[in-house]
Amino acid sequence: MSLSEQLLVGQSSVMRELRGLVDVVAPNASTVLLLGETGTGKEVTAKAIHELSGRRGRLVSVNCSAIPSELLESELFGHEKGSFTGADKAYAGRFEQAEGGTLFLDEIGDMPLSLQSKLLRALEERTIQRVGSSKEISVDFRLVCATHQNIEAQIQQGNFRADLFFRINV
Repeated sequence: MSLSEQLLVGQSSVMRELRGLVDVVAPNASTVLLLGETGTGKEVTAKAIHELSGRRGRLVSVNCSAIPSELLESELFGHEKGSFTGADKAYAGRFEQAEGGTLFLDEIGDMPLSLQSKLLRALEERTIQRVGSSKEISVDFRLVCATHQNIEAQIQQGNFRADLFFRINV
């Protein structure tokens, strides 16, 4: 039994096709966008992609819809001590925590537009800036995203950046 069969259980034609796709995308460094309804196993699939990727770092998951938008920037990019009220110490965000591994952004369709440009920059430049700092921090991560939303409709409504969509929908 292959590792993908151990991680993605099921014998339906859909599961066999999914395992085949995971086996193809896991070993390369491309960004992955998983689309599907709530409860269809997007997070399990992201874990399988990470496990089969050979990346030595860990899988770091963030649910973009579960974190208030005003806190999501600090959660993803980290912050410096004193950068805002309550920031009593520096914090390494999820990008830094995923160093050498995989960052899984669940429900990316709920990410505020203001953060989408920072995410796009992190993808293109492979650097981030913590909140309250101008220092560039190099980051090595693979990005896997998931959503239940129709991102193309979100783009038409002005709620999602087209350039980010094309960058994550590889």
